[in-house]
Parts: sequence; structure tokens; C-alpha cells
Amino acid sequence: MNETDIINLLHKHAGTDNKDLVRGIGDDCAVIKKDRDRFWLVTMDTLVESVHFNLDWHPPDKLGRKSVTVNASDIAAMGGTPLFLFLSLGLPPDFHTEWLELFSKGLAESCEEYGCFLAGGDTVRSSGGILITLTVIGEIAAHQVLYRNGAQAGDNIWVSGSLGNSAAGLELFRSGRIEEAGTGGIILAEHHLNPHAQLRLGHLLAQSGQVNSMMDLSDGLATDLAHLCNESGKGAVIYSELLPAKDELKSTARLLGKDYLQWMLAGGEDYELIFTVPDEHTDKIMGAAESWEVALTKIGHIEEEKGVRLIQGSPDQQMAPAVDISYIGFDHFRKVHK
Repeated sequence: MNETDIINLLHKHAGTDNKDLVRGIGDDCAVIKKDRDRFWLVTMDTLVESVHFNLDWHPPDKLGRKSVTVNASDIAAMGGTPLFLFLSLGLPPDFHTEWLELFSKGLAESCEEYGCFLAGGDTVRSSGGILITLTVIGEIAAHQVLYRNGAQAGDNIWVSGSLGNSAAGLELFRSGRIEEAGTGGIILAEHHLNPHAQLRLGHLLAQSGQVNSMMDLSDGLATDLAHLCNESGKGAVIYSELLPAKDELKSTARLLGKDYLQWMLAGGEDYELIFTVPDEHTDKIMGAAESWEVALTKIGHIEEEKGVRLIQGSPDQQMAPAVDISYIGFDHFRKVHK
């Protein structure tokens, strides 16, 4: 079984008969009725040592920040505001007090940045490495919440920022060649160590009334877009030449002998937003991006035919047949189960 199979199995046996549960398994957050005008948003993520982070290069303060960011990004993907955070922390018996102090400071800094408050949690002894589980509760106006399942055929697909940076930074750490990559390498390394949730942008998009569906990019563009399409009952076509890449990404790929397109499609942990907008609102979104001073890029469109397909080239110059890239991003269980 892969990660999607496991989630689907859990979903199959999960109860759904609850009048206050607006949206359960299948989106970035669970959506729960707070009152007639507002919804709670609830999300949880776990970071596991040697799976999500390596203590050889991940400073504890930035790990604390990242632990909050990955959850705040889920809230941003629904257009909401994070409010309360609960931490479950598993530590080996020989942990260092100084490490915990720095981790705690980073976590507190990130909470202050995103406007949320550490309200409780649990601490346990781990028989292995460090385990970090965070639950974040946020809220949003009921009429503004954005889901994955609203994409319509003909919608254009947009992404914020640039893609593949965290994956490139991780590869630089693994190869031990950050210094060779110069300033660009430091920039990419920082993307991996200390990403930022797009909360302001999520708010603006939710308030715009122009977005049909949205989610964040945590497992890679190909996998996350496949999730959005699956929930919407649609498919997608994206173009390689439209994907936004930093110059540093391309130069690092040359240095390491890697294909930067693979980092952009499958790398994960970008924590940008991907969303779909009806074609007739293209000018409005472009104008909004300029006034909001954010980088937004149109990378493809939604179709009725299922699956996520990549075309090498641009809409005006198709260089090769479309290739199905659905779910080629990060999967915890791909290498474990066959």
C-alpha cells in the first residue's frame, strides 16, 4: 500500500454522521462548524527524525519554526487564520537541554509570526529519534473557506512563488556541496530549513471570490495537484516551460548533475499555494498579484479527463507528447510496500 491507499482505507471506515463536521478526510484541514458564520479549521502534521529532518544540518531553532510552518501552511491553503497550537514532542532519553531550548525559541518565534498560541500538548520519551507532532486550530468565515474539490474544467492552474527550492536545498545538504553552490546554495538551503507559510496570500485569495479550489504544496507539485484533481473529479495539464524556477535552482542542478524539473515536480516541501481560477478571471488575478506584490504563475489548466499530465514545452510550443505524472511526488511508503 502507498500513502494514498492508507488514507483511503482509513477514510472508508471513518464515521461521517456528524452535523458539525463540514469537511473531514480529504482536504488540508478538517472543517468544523463553530457557529452560523464561522468554521474551525483543524490540522495535524508529524515530523520524524531521519525522515523529515536530519540533525546533522537542521538547526533546532529553524526546526522549531518549520514545525509550525508546515501546519500553518495547511490553514493558509483553506484561506484561514491559525489560532491555537498543540505540541506532542517525543525525545530520546539522552536529548540535550540546549537543543530543546533553541527548538522552543524557534517554535515561539514562528507562533508569533503567524499569530497563533501554544496552548498545550504532551511530552513523551522516544525509544528512537525525535518525534514532533503539531495540531493547529484555526478559523475562517464560513463563506470564504476554499476546498480542494472545487476545480472545474477550463479553470487555469496557478502557483505562488517558485518551485523545487526545498528539494534542491536538501540535495545540497546530502551532497555536502553548499559552499560550492555559493550564494545560491545558501538561498536554497534556507528554503529547506526555514520555509514560510503563505497565510497572507491565502487570506487574499479566499476573500477575492475568484478561486474555485486551493491547497498547499507539501508533497510535490505532481502529487498535490493529483490530490486536488482527484477530490474535484477532474484532471490537469501543465507545461514545463511555464513552471516558475529560480536561477539558483537551475545553476545548482548543473553543479550537481541533476534535473531541476524533477525537483519542481516531485521534490516537496515548497509550502507554496496551488489554486484554480476560471479563465475569465485571469486578468483579475494578474492585477491582484501586482497589487498584492506577490509572484503568481499560470502553469496549466483543468480538464475533464482524469490524471495529471505534463507537456514538455509551452502552450504555444509542444515539444513532446503529454506524460502522466500523477503522484510522482513524496510518498512515505513507496519504497516500503510493493
